[in-house]
Amino acid sequence: MGVVTAGTRWASRAQFFSSGFIFATWGVHVPTVKAHYGLDEAQLGLALLAAGAGAMFGLTSAGRWIGRHGPRRIAALSGCVYALLLAGLIAMPGYFALMGLLAAFGLVTSVFDVAINTEAAQLEMQSGTPLMSGMHGMFSLGGMAGAASGSAVLAAGMGAQTHLLLVAAVMVLLVAVSSTRMLPKAVTGDTATADHSFRLPRGPLAVLGVLAALGLIAEGAIYDWSVLYMQQELGSPQKQAALAYAAFSAAMAAARFGGDAMRARFTPVALLRGSGVLAAAAMTLVLLTDLPWLALVGFAGVGVGFANVVPILFGASARIPGVEPASGIASVSAVAYLGFMAGPAVIGLLARASSLTAALYVVVIFAAALAASARFTRSEAA
Repeated sequence: MGVVTAGTRWASRAQFFSSGFIFATWGVHVPTVKAHYGLDEAQLGLALLAAGAGAMFGLTSAGRWIGRHGPRRIAALSGCVYALLLAGLIAMPGYFALMGLLAAFGLVTSVFDVAINTEAAQLEMQSGTPLMSGMHGMFSLGGMAGAASGSAVLAAGMGAQTHLLLVAAVMVLLVAVSSTRMLPKAVTGDTATADHSFRLPRGPLAVLGVLAALGLIAEGAIYDWSVLYMQQELGSPQKQAALAYAAFSAAMAAARFGGDAMRARFTPVALLRGSGVLAAAAMTLVLLTDLPWLALVGFAGVGVGFANVVPILFGASARIPGVEPASGIASVSAVAYLGFMAGPAVIGLLARASSLTAALYVVVIFAAALAASARFTRSEAA
């Protein structure tokens, strides 16, 4: 059996950081992809939907693949492919080839996400120390670093393709090296007789899954549309617009690193209600102001508001009577992740029918719905 050491914990943190950095780099270059292929919002939204379709297939298969090969091997493979696909974002011969690449991108994104979360859960069980909130904080920190560095290199005049190639190379190296320090497959237990098939949640878990999906649809909308919003709706240059993603990710990272202390001090109901109200108010500020700097403050507020939504809901799902904690978290996370991948496409279709500003009011509505539904974190845990 493997031993949890500082090295294994930092290897897991590096994987989460890599995931956030790669995803942020994609977020920074959404306007690049839109301009390179001459897409409107609906076409871009459909391309993002292809990524969602790939993620759906990945989610239905990840449990089986990880059960057979272990999270270390699957994380190494999917993480490296995830990074390498960045290099092809503006190298495809046309729109349909781009959709194919994004479908593959979505698939490996979801599989990598499940693999590293499985590893983090094993680390918690082996060490007896809460680690998950900090791991997700590393994802947000990676997002902040990816967005900030993307903004910096664009300001310095580096070409988009050069930037994508550089990030792909560095992230492949980081994922490959950190994977060697992950726990061996044996630590995950005997999976020969375990049931790794994908099942949608029912009853109380379905309620929590829908709430988690609302939170991640809104979060995904910020990841994929905030840079374009700053550039297109507020007239910011891309190097400044990229700071929207950085502000959101930095604030979310800070709030997640403090998430365990917040959850110890406040009840889940109070914390989720306050989080939803804050996110709704901050996003309203973003959409009403015409001052770029004030919009950046608003995006930071949205990041703080959404930071603890998933930990709160995952915690509630682990306390459902008669349901194994790991099974509850897995079921809710599957629905939540589908929302995360589908959300940007929904925003794109709404933006075509009205405007990007109007479409992003979905974030306000969903945040308010989370605040109004906070009671479910108490009743479902009872």
